[in-house]
Order: sequence, then C-alpha cells, then structure tokens
Amino acid sequence: MKKTLHIDEQLLHDARSASGARTDTEAVRLGLEALVRRGAYERLRALRGAEPTARNTPRRRERGSSARRSAA
Repeated sequence: MKKTLHIDEQLLHDARSASGARTDTEAVRLGLEALVRRGAYERLRALRGAEPTARNTPRRRERGSSARRSAA
C-alpha cells in the first residue's frame, strides 16, 4: 500500500541507523512493528494481577515429561 507521509529527515536517518534498515520503507515498517509490540506489551502488563483467582500455570513441559514416556 502506498502512503504519502511527512517525516522529519533527521528522524528517519536516525531510525535507519539505529535499526540497521537498508531503506526508508524498511525503517518505517520496523518502527511501526516495534510500536505495535510495545502496545501489546503495555496491554498485557496492565492485566498483571487483574485475575485474583488465577492459578500459576506451568508454561513449559519438563524434560522427560509423562507425555513423551507414554508415546515411547
């Protein structure tokens, strides 16, 4: 999609340098992706402690879990 944007040249130059982007388009895309990730992080962070009855659930299986043993 094409858009016409007015972006400060120095800001764009700094963004390209900081991100290692090869083109202006890549620098803008990387910046927008970072902004979206930060917004998602902030929303997730805001939920911290929002569910008082939630249990601590393990996120990863331990090595040698029972699921592997039963498949063998």
